[in-house]
Amino acid sequence: MKTGVIGIPVGEPTGIGPEVVRKAVRSGRLPARFDYRIIGSDQGFRPGSPSLSSARAAREWLEEAILLWKEGAIQAIVTGPVHKAGLQAAGFPYPGQTEFFAERTGCGMGRVVMGFWHPRLSVSLLSTHCSLREAIASIRPEKIVLSAELLAEFLARLGRPSPRIAVAGLNPHAGEGGLFGSEERDLFEPAITLLQKRGWDVSGPLPPDSVFRQAFRGEFAGVVAAYHDQGLIPFKLVAFATGVNVTLGLPLIRTSPDHGTAFPIAGKDAADPRSMIAAIRLATRLVEARRSRKPARESR
Repeated sequence: MKTGVIGIPVGEPTGIGPEVVRKAVRSGRLPARFDYRIIGSDQGFRPGSPSLSSARAAREWLEEAILLWKEGAIQAIVTGPVHKAGLQAAGFPYPGQTEFFAERTGCGMGRVVMGFWHPRLSVSLLSTHCSLREAIASIRPEKIVLSAELLAEFLARLGRPSPRIAVAGLNPHAGEGGLFGSEERDLFEPAITLLQKRGWDVSGPLPPDSVFRQAFRGEFAGVVAAYHDQGLIPFKLVAFATGVNVTLGLPLIRTSPDHGTAFPIAGKDAADPRSMIAAIRLATRLVEARRSRKPARESR
């Protein structure tokens, strides 16, 4: 008897999404206890040439995936990469897929955090797809608390009980005692104090130019990054080919590879499927962890 079904909308059909999905499903590296339902294809589309019709198709496949999840036909969603500008031109009212799933599941972005996972480095972000000015203006103690708690809970489900979490500061040297900015004192320190009172093993705010190295060396299980690129630059340097994007705080399990559509290599059989494989494998672990309510071990 199968453990469950993973739904995989392929994303932008003129990008590498359909190719990496096919390669992942045929790789022999996915747990046989699950079935894998591919939603969409690249048939009828020209590789590397996105259009309104291809963007509309990607949107329809996302809608189909969320409907299948609501019906109970699939237990997790692993999304292929989309072309955000194309989706916007096709009337998609969200900056990205994270925001889409937050709205479609009734959570709203106030309860959802974008996370990234790799065995050597895990990160959660205080902001998603917005300008740096907007990201800084949106930092609130409650978002820092949410991002740290969701990251710690996620890592605990993956077999890291009582994970040690670091919170990166916003300013150089984490503000240097207020010399380079007051955000650490006014926003970050109250949040970290609250987290510690709740029993979480959280440290910070720490200098952002060194905290990711500390986490990579194993001193921390995960890092809360102050904004999108602060977290994604070190993460992709470490795990570009094998990292996973995971949306924390949703009632559904949603993962995705951490790369984009890669139009220049679409249709050339050159796309690396390792990040998609990792995303699907992580989804299966989370499904099993949710069912058992015990830490998930690596699926074989």
